[in-house]
Amino acid sequence: MKNSLRLLAISLAAAAIVAGCAKKDDKAGSNAALETDAQKFSYAIGVDLGKSLQPVKDDVDLAAMKAGLDDAFAGNAPKMDDAAREEIKNTVAKKMQERQIKQREEQAAKNKEEGAKFLEENGKREGVKTTASGLQYEVLTEGKGEHPKASDTVTVHYKGTLINGEEFDSSYSRGQPVSFPLANVIPGWTEGVQLMTPGSKYKFYIPSDLAYGERGAGVKIGPNQVLIFEVELLSIGEPKEDKSSK
Repeated sequence: MKNSLRLLAISLAAAAIVAGCAKKDDKAGSNAALETDAQKFSYAIGVDLGKSLQPVKDDVDLAAMKAGLDDAFAGNAPKMDDAAREEIKNTVAKKMQERQIKQREEQAAKNKEEGAKFLEENGKREGVKTTASGLQYEVLTEGKGEHPKASDTVTVHYKGTLINGEEFDSSYSRGQPVSFPLANVIPGWTEGVQLMTPGSKYKFYIPSDLAYGERGAGVKIGPNQVLIFEVELLSIGEPKEDKSSK
């Protein structure tokens, strides 16, 4: 609900800017002149407003919105008082939230079904092993030495993708390995990296319940998504300080 209200607030704030900055002009839409700074600025504000209203575009009547802008700019008394305007904003925000919840539930169900099918087929491939938790992995390169414990700090290079091949994160792309306490990451990582030794490179296929589950993570990882990671274990323990540049 808070996200929906915030989105509406952004939209309405943009509308207020338009109302305060717009000038009456018979030209409209794609025929508007974009010659002066004022025209360009007004157009830019309009584009921002249009984008901010995309999530509620089915609830927006452009003619009524223009009437509201015209009244506000002209200083006319609004046709709806403060209470009525607040009520309809809350009503639409609630509708937005309900749509978002429904869409997320549908996406979660779809991801779960697709993920289960993927793991079932992937587990049959030669070289892929499945642990008791459901984590799947295959050895790309085997290293030597001790296995890390969950209480250890490790340094790794990695690349993460979805089952459709879309990359969502990569230390290789950033050109910098990462170090972290192994107990502070998703369960699939905590379990999987303990199977490795320094110099190893494994590929992990992590069920959603060993990753981010129904909540997902950020924009790129949706609810109930299976994650694939190529992980290279560089070292165990706190990374040594590089004194070469000192």
